Amino acid sequence: MSHPLSALGLAELRERGSVKWRWFPPDVLPAWVAEMDTPLAPPITDALVAAVRRGDTGYATPAGLPEAFAEFASRRYGWQPDPARMTLMPDVMRGIVETLTVITEPGAAVVVNTPVYSPFFFWLEHMGRRVVQSTLRLTDHGYRLDLDRLERDFAAGAAAYLMCNPHNPTGAVFTREELLAAAELADRHGVRVVVDEIHAPLTYPEARHVPFASLPAEAARRSVIAVSASKAWNLAGLKASLLVAGPDVWPDVQRIPEEISYAASIFGVVASEAAFRDGEPWLDELLADLDANRARLGSLLADHIPEIGYHPPQGTYLTWLDCRSLRLPGDPAEIFLEHGKVAVNSGPTFGDGGDGFVRLNLATAPDHLAEAVRRIGVALHAVSNGTSQ
Repeated sequence: MSHPLSALGLAELRERGSVKWRWFPPDVLPAWVAEMDTPLAPPITDALVAAVRRGDTGYATPAGLPEAFAEFASRRYGWQPDPARMTLMPDVMRGIVETLTVITEPGAAVVVNTPVYSPFFFWLEHMGRRVVQSTLRLTDHGYRLDLDRLERDFAAGAAAYLMCNPHNPTGAVFTREELLAAAELADRHGVRVVVDEIHAPLTYPEARHVPFASLPAEAARRSVIAVSASKAWNLAGLKASLLVAGPDVWPDVQRIPEEISYAASIFGVVASEAAFRDGEPWLDELLADLDANRARLGSLLADHIPEIGYHPPQGTYLTWLDCRSLRLPGDPAEIFLEHGKVAVNSGPTFGDGGDGFVRLNLATAPDHLAEAVRRIGVALHAVSNGTSQ
């Protein structure tokens, strides 16, 4: 068995030109943005090399991507979406924006479950929609949907519900029962549902991803799901995703201008099709590494910084760390960066419920993860002693 997360050393990673490795100075260990420290899966490399050799560098079409995703979804989730109701988008966020543009009016209220992926706020406000922050419920076992809060927010006049499942940043994977309850509320209040399922392939053994569109509910027939291979196979820079529309919303999705799809990359389509068709063995190896890392992080924190609260994610390679008990004199992310030279994401950028939290990316080599925890410890020691490094 190969170990994708252990394949590359820091020197090789620092040669990359991506935002993870170029945003901060070289003395900072990046553990923030959602990029993985892996090589490409071999089937993806082979497909991209073949495309370059044949000079296949023109404008993108969906090609066989919808069929490849449908087959993957059938194998992985027991769901058989219709390729004829899929449309190519450059990325998941653009697909969400274009969907909400055609199914809601300017000024409409869109509900999101906070803390949540921070670009949701920028893009909803940029397109003139009103963000309604419906906070998740923190339990002894992690975050869950607060259905009472969700009903109040729907009843207040929401036009749409932008769900993220698996959830970024908390790592929650919502159960079938939770999703059915949310769908019932959406039906009751006439709320349209759009779901970001970009992290769906990254679900751990104790959880099961249930595509919202697979539910036996009217809300599912009116839902739009945004999917991509970009997170599970580390393809974010190649730009390709799909919108999967329920039968009752497909006429709306067809009103998205065809020109939007031309912003997708042909290399993104090639790589994504290879991922969904032939990338599952590599994905399973990756998930084993990530599973070990989420347990390793728990042990590292328990041994060295037990004050930090940690619920292992059920999905994604992102972890949501509760630093409130540290009683730090400011944003923990800023303190860890300044005094420990480790970059994590600032909790407040994820909306309500983010104060005192940070998001840490564990899709890296085990020794890099241990170094990140060590640097956080250095930062805490420096602050407690009134020193800096």
